[in-house]
Formats: sequence, C-alpha cells, structure tokens
Amino acid sequence: MANSTPKKAAKKTKRKKPLAVKVPARAKVRGTKKDPIYTATAMQLATYSLARYPDRDSARARMAATLEYLEEKVRGAKTWMGPALKLVVLPEYLLTSFPEGEQVPQWADKAALDMNGPEYDNFGEIAQSNGIYLAGNAYETDPHFPGYYFQTSFIVAPSGNVILRYRRLNSMFSPSPHDVWDKYIDIYGLDAVFPVVDTEIGRLAPIASEEILYPEVARCFAMRGAEVFTHSSSEFASPSQTRKDAAKICRAVENIAYVVSANTGGIRDTDMPPDSSNGGSRVIDFRGKLLKLSGPGDSSGASAEIDLSALRRERRKTGLNNTLIRQRFEAYAASYDTHSFQPANSLLKRDGSLRSPQRKHFVDVQKAVISKLSKKGII
Repeated sequence: MANSTPKKAAKKTKRKKPLAVKVPARAKVRGTKKDPIYTATAMQLATYSLARYPDRDSARARMAATLEYLEEKVRGAKTWMGPALKLVVLPEYLLTSFPEGEQVPQWADKAALDMNGPEYDNFGEIAQSNGIYLAGNAYETDPHFPGYYFQTSFIVAPSGNVILRYRRLNSMFSPSPHDVWDKYIDIYGLDAVFPVVDTEIGRLAPIASEEILYPEVARCFAMRGAEVFTHSSSEFASPSQTRKDAAKICRAVENIAYVVSANTGGIRDTDMPPDSSNGGSRVIDFRGKLLKLSGPGDSSGASAEIDLSALRRERRKTGLNNTLIRQRFEAYAASYDTHSFQPANSLLKRDGSLRSPQRKHFVDVQKAVISKLSKKGII
C-alpha cells in the first residue's frame, strides 16, 4: 500500500499483554550458548507530521496508516533477507514526527502513545510475525506524570512484548526524566534510566536522536554491558560528514559496540522542505568501520552483519585499542559530582508536585545555564 491517506485505527493483536507500568531495567530473554551472527537493518522510512492534524482521532488514524505501511515493509525485508534478519531499527518518532509549537499537554493528548496502548500491540505483532527484535522511538505518556510525555526508545522482542523502555534525557522541548529527577528515581530507580536488555542477539541499548552527541549516555549503557546501540534518529542528511555522523563512529569506537542508526526518509505534511531529513541510515561496526549506508528515500539498504563473536573477542583483548576496559571512572567521578550545568528537577516544585511544562521553560533554563557558566568563566 502507499503510505498516504489515513485509513483506520490501530488494530489489536493476540500477543501477550504488554508490560506493567514499571519500566524494565535489565529484562532477560533466553538465548543460545553460541555467539550469533545475524543481520541488522536500519529501516529508513518517511515520517508524517501530526502537526497539521486537528485532533486526537485524525492523528490516530494517520498513525494507523503508518503502522500498516510499516508492517508491509518489515515483512518485505524479512522475505528478501530471510531468517538471518533478526534486528530492525526504526527512525525517531516514526508515527508522529515532532511537535511544531504545540504545548506539552496538547501534544501528549494528540500524539503520545499510552504505555499499554494499541500502537504497541501493532509493533508487537510486527515483531512476532517476522521473528525479529524491533527497536523504535515514540512520544509516550506515563500515568505517574499526568499532562507530560517522554520521548521513549523501546525494543520489542519476537514474543511481541516490549522488553525495554528508555526515556530520552537530553531534549530541547520535551520533558526529560532529569527534569523530574527525584520523583522519577523514586518510582523507577537508576537502572531504569539506563536500561540494557540481554537477548539472544546480544545486549541491546537504545540511543535517541541527538543523544548520539552525548558520550556519557552511550558510556552508561556500555558500563551495563551494551554491545549493540539501536539509534533511532531524524536528522538533517548531507553528502558531507555531519557532526552526528562523526559521533556515531566515536560512540562505536569508544565502547567497542555496533551502532545501527536509522534516519527518516523525509518528513511529510510539514512546512519544512520534506527531504531535509532524508537518507544516511547506516550500520557501523565496533572498530568504527561503516558497513552499510542508505541513500535517500524509503530503504532497507543499510543492512549489515552483526558478529558478536568478533566483538566479544575484541573486548577481551589486552592492548592499546581496548578503550573500554581501560576506562578510569574513579578519576572522572569527582569532576562530574562537583559540577552542575543543566539542573535536575527543573519541573518539580518544592513540594514535589509537577510544574506545567511550557515550551518557554526549556529555553529559559538554557539561558540561565549560559548566564551561570559565563559568570564562572567556564564559557
């Protein structure tokens, strides 16, 4: 089918009921004793912005059309690549694109998924029917934080169940767990902030969009054993190397990990030129080598072999190139502990209740940080 006109609401599947409200930290999936070699695909697809859709019903119909199109394309990729295809990574916010001026509560109602919503049933059915792990990204509400949404990266197992949720920490106009840090940690604990899931295709961890530029995020996942980073992104594409392209190589080399990075195949129904964020999906190996790269348009061309045996051998070698085991965290910890740039709890009131998350708040916080660091002579 063509990915165009919305048709119907997201359909329910017969998979097991989705996980409870609590975010899993290190969910285990039974695997084989042999280190597998398999194919991973960074599936590049166009995203349709919901900014022009006037209400929740029309937005959900658009999501359903995208999900139907996704099911077709994943099924096609599995047919052509065969049983070796075990991991499919989707672009950032594939179902919605980003808010274009909507306040947080309005976007939460119109475009954010419920944690146990029907869209996750659809993702589960796609993963289950194709025997794959499906990694994606969506805006998501949380009953502990009414009126808020978090940008959530998720992984769905071949069982059809969501086995990992990660809430993006660094975002320009979206609430972050760090903005409500004390409350978030009280509810979920620190391991849920940096979840890694141990599966039959390796230890997987997500990186959301521009967080590829934050080495601390990838490092915190690597500390917990991550071997394959699933990077859902929607970024400006260019024939020349961008800073995110450089960062993908760095995160792979620093952590001796694969990076499977899916970009959008353009953003439709928006004022922005539609192909600004189109192309450049890629797979990078643990030595920083570019294995596959997609051109523009909807594509599964960024598909490459993941060799966990080779990765694990590399991590267990002594020598100059093993940058992971040679990390001296104790030497850095005091500097992090005694410096504060972006403040925690900026959306929590003194009594622990939530502030209204207006878009202006996020700009004001940045201005305050710039002022503070300027006065200290740091910037």
